[in-house]
Formats: sequence, structure tokens, C-alpha cells
Amino acid sequence: MTPRIRRQDFGVLTPPALGEWEPTLRVTVVIPAHDRQETLDLTLAALAGQSYPAELLDVIVVDDGSSPPLRLPDVRPARSTLISSPPDGWGRAWALQAGIDAAAGDVILVLDADMVPHRTHVEAQLRWHHLAPYLVVLGWIDFTPGDVLPAPAEVRQALEAGTEDKLFPLSPHRHDWAEKIISEHDGLRTAPNSLATRIHVGATASYPAALLRAIGGLDTSLVLAEDTELGYRLTQAGAVFVPDPESRAWHLGLPTAMREFAALKRYNDPFVADRVPYRRYLRMDAGRQWLVPYVHAVVGGASYEDVRATVDGLLGSSLPDIAVTIEAGWDSLGSSRRAPLTDPELDLRLVRATFEHDPRVRLAASEPASPAPFRLLMPPGWVPGHDTLERLVAHLEEHDLGAVFVALDEGQGGVVVARLERTAALARVALVARPGERYDDVLDEVFGLEWVDGETWGFARRPGVYPPRRRPVPEAERLRAQHDKELRRVRRRLAALQAEVAQLRREAGKGRRDAQRWREKAESWRREAVGLARAKDRTVLERAVRRVRALIVKP
Repeated sequence: MTPRIRRQDFGVLTPPALGEWEPTLRVTVVIPAHDRQETLDLTLAALAGQSYPAELLDVIVVDDGSSPPLRLPDVRPARSTLISSPPDGWGRAWALQAGIDAAAGDVILVLDADMVPHRTHVEAQLRWHHLAPYLVVLGWIDFTPGDVLPAPAEVRQALEAGTEDKLFPLSPHRHDWAEKIISEHDGLRTAPNSLATRIHVGATASYPAALLRAIGGLDTSLVLAEDTELGYRLTQAGAVFVPDPESRAWHLGLPTAMREFAALKRYNDPFVADRVPYRRYLRMDAGRQWLVPYVHAVVGGASYEDVRATVDGLLGSSLPDIAVTIEAGWDSLGSSRRAPLTDPELDLRLVRATFEHDPRVRLAASEPASPAPFRLLMPPGWVPGHDTLERLVAHLEEHDLGAVFVALDEGQGGVVVARLERTAALARVALVARPGERYDDVLDEVFGLEWVDGETWGFARRPGVYPPRRRPVPEAERLRAQHDKELRRVRRRLAALQAEVAQLRREAGKGRRDAQRWREKAESWRREAVGLARAKDRTVLERAVRRVRALIVKP
């Protein structure tokens, strides 16, 4: 039985030594390419010399609108196919998705057309996929200037001779940021869930085909940053990232990320910010909403007052990056004649009237799938404090937990609970749970869960009257209140400055008094020193006189 991986700790798996095992999985290598015939020839030559069984390896090259069109060279794997990107799109993600759609392998290994893999590159990655069906395996990249290239036949010969590490001069450039994350977290085994996804670089990576298709493949609307976005969704699907230093490959020339970092970051940031909630530093703009929310909250249908109080509390949170689903039987609300005030569905109609035009709220009959990294299940009638949700998410992230269960109340019906859950942990449970196992037991095993007290974290029942009765504030009164508030702020600031000045004055006065005391002591010490010097001089003179007198009276 395959051991379950807790969080990112793939150390519970023992991969076989290279060359000492029997593969059974079929792998399709997908190579998206645009105008890279010269380097593509070297990539295919290296794939022709792989240690992985040829009968289990096939290659799909996707020509993304090259001019002239790409061709398959003579030195290539026997099972190689060249296809063209479909019309109506372009870019790496578009071409790569076309290759994924055509792939027949159990595992899909993506390789860029400027990569020259070592002989055991494919084997090193595939040995992991034989151990668990939810691993994403990443190759190890060495950079070379790429200005002088060997012939394809030379590459094939070097792989067969085991001298491929001498094919190119080694560039001093490396993926330092990724290698630093890996080395600081025990080969990525101890990396927090939200950090592990950052090292996903698509130049050489392999995926279980079923997992890749289950998440919908690539986001083909992106022409850059597609590997960043894909890494995020793989994380939410429960994947474990495994970097393998024995799966080495040469990168011919420096990638765009190294040559034009500032320009690339400027382009990518808006697209990444919209799709990858983990990049919190990209979501600092007040009042903004994003394609993928940070937290997806689900509230069940109940009385109008209970639902409204809970949803209002969530939307007013200090963490505005949230989407809310109100789950109820909305389809039952017909439009036929009815008594408005005694309608059996009145509460549901009032909830719909309150929230149906709020872009952060969705009305659904069942909980929809959400790409958000965190999911909050919230019982109606309970209201979180202003910063409760923000603190809970921070706590869950700090301890890399799978879930935090909040005990709100206990009665005859049992404990009333709010649940903040990590989407990646839920997906991992779905991947590894066996029939008959308790869901929460598996969740605790693969990620960990914690119980906390609701009152301590700022949860409270809604007020007896909700929404509270409010009267419109006249404009003059509003401006006066705003003026008074600003005046109080200025006065507090002035008082703080005055206290600071007073303290500085006290310190200055003390300094002057101390200086005067030291001057007086110095003068006293000077007079004492002069007196001692004079006394010493008199003593010396008296001794000399005594000696002279003794000589005079001596017979």
C-alpha cells in the first residue's frame, strides 16, 4: 500500500535507483515550438537517446505557427509526431494544450524546444509517477550560453557514451530563487503548501495525464505566465511537487525571465494577480475584486435576518478578497400570484432581493466548485468579527493546516461549527481516501486540523434586531461628525507631539545638570592634582636640602 504523503513530505516515498527498475507507464513528451528548428533538432536527438524504454515513450511536437513550418529531423525517437496548433489561438499554452489533447500516455512530460535532456532525464521523473498518481515532477536545469551548438548526431552519441554533461559550457546563471526554496525546505519536503507551487517551471515537468485533464489543462487565454497559473491550480487539485536533481537537462541560452526580468514581470503581474491569490503582494489595492477570490464562503439558506447578518459580516470583513455563495432552493421561487406578506418563501425572496446584484455573492442551489485556496462553511445567524476571517486564514497558513474547526455553540442538536478549510487539503483527501474512512480523519492525517473556540476568535450571534434600525444622517451632521473625528485625531497627534517635546526638554535639562556636575568635579580634581604635585615637589626639595646639609656637617 502506497504511504500517504502529509502536505509536501514526499520523503515517505522511495524511488528506485536509475536503471534498476521496470517501468510500466507510458509517457508522452509534448514539445510546443515556434521557430526553433535548430534547437528542436537537439531536443529530439536527446530524446532518442533516453534510458526510458522506447516502446513506452512517444513524442508530440506542436508547431505554433512557425515560418517556415517545422519538420521532424532524422535523429528523433521512433514514435514521434508533428502536429500544428489549431486555428483561433496562439502561444505556448495554446500549443501545449493541443499536444495534451492528442497525448495517449499515462504521464505527460512537457519539454521546451530549447532543452537538451540528459540520458536519464525521462526515467528519473517517471520513477516517481509509478509511486503515486498525484505527483508533479520537475527536472533540474543547467543553463548554457547556447551560441555554439553541436550536431544532433553528436548529442545522441554523447548521451549513449554518458558524457552529455560535457556537451556545453556551463553558464553561471541558475534558477537561484527556486533552488534556494528547495534547499531551505529539505528538497521541498517541508515547504508550506502555498510556497511549493512557486517553483513550478514548465520548461521540464511531468504530470499524471488524468490529473492534468481533471483541472482543465492550460489556461489558453494566457500567452505568458501559464506555468505559474497551472502550478497554482495543480496545488488546489491536491498535487505534490517533487524536484528531482537527477532529472537534469541543458537549457540552450538564457530564458526570457533572466534576459528581460523587469519587462516580463511588468507584463505578468496583472494576469497573475487576477488568477493566483497566493501572491498577496500583488493584491494590495483597496477595494479591488479579482477573478479568483482568496476565500470562498458558503452560507446555507435560513431566515432572512440570519442569512443577511452572516453575509453582511463576511462582506464587511477586513479581508475583502472573498466571494460568498448562499446555498438554497432558489429554483422554487416562482413568479405566480401570491400574498406578498404571507408567502411561505418570503425569507428566501428577501435574501435574493438583498444580494442578487452584489457581484461578490452568488445564489446557488448547491455549492459550486471554486478555485479559491480557502473554503469557509458558515452557519447562518453567526457573525464574524471585523478581522476574524483574516486572522483565521493567517493562523491556518502559519501552521500549514488543512482545516480549522470553530466551535460556536452546543445544544441538543450537537455542536454548531464553522469550518475554514484548505482547498488543496480537501482535494488530497478525495485522491487518497479509501472506502469507509471518515473524511475528517483522513484530512487530519494528510494535512492536520485544529479546533478553536468561536468566542475567542470574535464570532458572535447576530443582534436580536437585524438589520439595525438606522436613520439617514443629514449632510451637515455628517460633515460635522467627520470634522469632529478629524479634529480629535489632530488633537491626539498634537498631544503626542507635546508629550514628546516635554520628554526631550526633560532629557535636555538633565543633560545640562549632569554637564555642570561633571565640570565641577573636573575642577575639584584639577585643584587636587595641582596640590598633590606641589606637595610632591616640596617633599623632593626637602630631601635634597637634607642631603646637602648632611654633606656639609660631615667631618
